Amino acid sequence: QVQLVESGGGLVQPGGSLRLSCAASESIFSSNYMGWYRQAPGKQRVFIAGITSGGTANSADSVKGRFTISRDNAKNTVYLQMNSLKPEDTAVYYCNVLVGGMPYLSWGQGTQVTVSS
Repeated sequence: QVQLVESGGGLVQPGGSLRLSCAASESIFSSNYMGWYRQAPGKQRVFIAGITSGGTANSADSVKGRFTISRDNAKNTVYLQMNSLKPEDTAVYYCNVLVGGMPYLSWGQGTQVTVSS
């Protein structure tokens, strides 16, 4: 079974930046739409950014202009560059393949992002 491994989270001050990575155990990324989700404490997991196999990206209004999704199909990796971080960005971040607009694979362990002074 394909595994997703997210990394790059940590503690950062408001206004800071982080770059998250998501690697797959197999070559599944190249032809699939990939997405980043996040789950804040006590809240549901929500979609925040996605990217097509050809590199066309979209993002939720809450992160638009601050977060950038990108991918490297040769490395089976998708990235999330997060700038101008806010305390409300604090969450566990996950990636997944989307099929029909829905997450397709079992969720990985996620990576914790904490924005605090």
